[in-house]
Amino acid sequence: MTMNTPRLSAACLTAVLVGAALVSGANAQANCDTYGKLALQQEQENVDAKCGFSGPAWSPDLKAHVAWCASVGPDQWKIQLQSRKQQLDACKAK
Repeated sequence: MTMNTPRLSAACLTAVLVGAALVSGANAQANCDTYGKLALQQEQENVDAKCGFSGPAWSPDLKAHVAWCASVGPDQWKIQLQSRKQQLDACKAK
């Protein structure tokens, strides 16, 4: 007894791969939107605690944070969030 294995046509396979890429892209955009909002929250903590941090990582510009996030991999933006958190924690501990 032989089993017939369904085969995907090239067009169907391409559609599946393109769909996966779009979902991946949508997730990346959602991640960067979240990153941007968290970056703004950290900037507000910086201002409220009078820490005095400045530079691109401490920008109050949401679009700048989202654009930067989109230009790097997830590991980099996660490190950036952690770095700002550590700086804020150190400032607040003083």
